Formats: sequence, structure tokens, C-alpha cells
Amino acid sequence: MAFTETRPSDPNTVDALVDATPDSRERTIDLVRVACIVVVVLWHWVFSITQWSDHGQLVMPNLISHVHGLWAATWVLQIMPAFFIVGGYANLASWQRAGRTDGALVYWRRRSRRLLRPAAALLAVWAALDAVLVVAGGRQADVLHWGMVTFVPLWFLGVYLGVVLLVPFTARLHERFGLGVPIALVAGMVVAGNGLMTTGLVWVFAHQLGYFWRDGSITGRGRNHERRAALALVASGVGALGWLTTVGGYPSSMVATAGETGSNMFPTTICIGALAVFQLGLLLLARPALERWLRRRTVWRVVVAANGIAMTVFCWHMTADVAVIRMSGALGIHLLDRLDTAWWAWRPFWLLAPGIVLAGLVAVFSRIERS
Repeated sequence: MAFTETRPSDPNTVDALVDATPDSRERTIDLVRVACIVVVVLWHWVFSITQWSDHGQLVMPNLISHVHGLWAATWVLQIMPAFFIVGGYANLASWQRAGRTDGALVYWRRRSRRLLRPAAALLAVWAALDAVLVVAGGRQADVLHWGMVTFVPLWFLGVYLGVVLLVPFTARLHERFGLGVPIALVAGMVVAGNGLMTTGLVWVFAHQLGYFWRDGSITGRGRNHERRAALALVASGVGALGWLTTVGGYPSSMVATAGETGSNMFPTTICIGALAVFQLGLLLLARPALERWLRRRTVWRVVVAANGIAMTVFCWHMTADVAVIRMSGALGIHLLDRLDTAWWAWRPFWLLAPGIVLAGLVAVFSRIERS
């Protein structure tokens, strides 16, 4: 769906799109996509101990290592697998509707445009701004030196774009081999070990799981079958994660954490594949209640509107955060690098202030996403 708010008679207004939503639409997919973006934004703004390093670089260690047992929350709040799962559902649906008739090139252009346009706008603005900063302040003012965190969202978009480009091939593999595809991907992860090869296999695997949701093999055989399948996925995912993080020696946290040797996120390990199985099970368990809730017009309208600006929010949320860091520093409000009472007391500020700046950025740049 392309969400564009213009004049009331426009068939692409939010209300028109809400009215046009077919009963068959899997609304949970849209909700999860928005929820994933919200979690990422909150994690970066509120729950990162953002600070300046001794080398003058902005860094964002998280608080997992400072709170005992908080690593367990990452099994739910590391939402990238969930985003790839619902992306698999949506991308397969798009391929089934139009890709086969229009061809792969048309499909790729349509699906990648929504991702690339907001990212291109972000890079263009920062390239111009960085040139001004360098002229005014020298090489130390180069954003590539002090503020690489600004571009954190782009590596995710690059990986996701990769799985989108593979859809014409992975969809055919799914049709022909079904469950054999994710089994082969897991086997590939085991053989490849840790590295870039496994990183690619893990995200294709998570995306491929969404195909089984889309084709009805999980949800199309009645509620009892769906619940049993969901429970089996939860048990399998948790069991695999438990074994991998104990006997297997992988980190317990699903995000990079100070004090742990290595990280499950990059290079991405097989643990994230197990996490995807676990999260798919959780989503399917919640699905019946979520679908009933999303039938309320006011709720669905919010989800539709949010989806229309989701990529803009994702691309620009770190720029909003950096802008507040710079402005607050100029006003004498400095970043706190210790997890103490003062740090927690400042959390509302680091939610509201970047939120205000981001609202302005979205007002300016969301039209690029919706065009």
C-alpha cells in the first residue's frame, strides 16, 4: 500500500486506504512492521548509553551489560528477525500479485523504490551538510569521523534490499521444495560457521519463514493447527537458543554487548536464525487477538498512517538524535556515560526532544517515500 495524504477526494488518503482494506488482508503484518520500527527508534534514543569516545566519536553502547539478566529481553526486543519474517510475507504476496506477470525487473523496481528513496535523500542531505561542516571545522568535523552512528539504519536496509532482490528465486524455491529450503539454509549456516556467508544465510532464512505464513501452511488449516504450530515454533526456537548460548558457547544477548566475546548480530550467527523461529511462534500465538484488535477502525487507521512514513522515520531517526545531541551540548547539557539515577531521569528528554526534531524531518521528507 502506498500511503499519501493529500486532498480529501484523493483515493490514496489514509481514510480512503482504510476503507479499501480487504477483509482478507493480514493486518498483523502491517502492525508488526510498524512496531519493529518503533522498537528500533526507542532502543537507539532511550536505551543506548550514547556518549563521546576519547577519540571524539559518537558511540552507542547499550545497557544490557549493566543490568543483570537484561539479556533475556533481547530475545524479544531484537526485532530484526521479526521484520524480515513479515517482510517475507509481504514480498511474497507482492510477487504473487504482480511479479509473475510484470517480470522480475518491474518487481525489483517497485519493491526497492520505497527503500532506496528515503535512504538516498538521507545521504544527499548529509553529503551537503558534511561538506559545510568540513569547510567550517576541518577534517575532525567530518561526519564519517565523529558520527557514523547516523548511518546505522543503512546497513539494515542494505541487507533487506538483498533479500528483496532474491525474492523471484527464493519464491520459486519455496514453491518447489517447501520446508527443504529453510532446512538447507540451516545446514549451510552450520557448515559455514561464523562469517559473512552465515550472515546472508540467516537473513534469507528469516525472510523465508514469512513465506510459510503467507502460503497458509501454518495459518490456513484452522486455529487449532495454527496454535500447535506456533507452540512448536516457540519451543524449537527457545530450545535451539538455549543450547546454542550454553553448550554452543554463543553470547546470550542478541545484540552486541560489552563484556561478551563476539556478537550474534555481526557477523550474524545461527542464534539469530533460532531467534527468528522463536519470534515467528510468538507472532502466530498473538495473531488471533491482534487481528481482532486491528479490526477497530481507529487502530487500523493509525497503523495505515504509520506505515506510510515508516521508512522515513527509520532513516532519519538517528539524524534527529544527533541534532539534539549537538544542540543540547551547545546549551551545556552533556551526555551521561554512567547508568545511574541521573541517566534514568534524563530518559524522557531523550524521547521527547528527538521526537520533536524527527516530526519536523518527517514533515519535510516523508513525501519522498510516499511519491
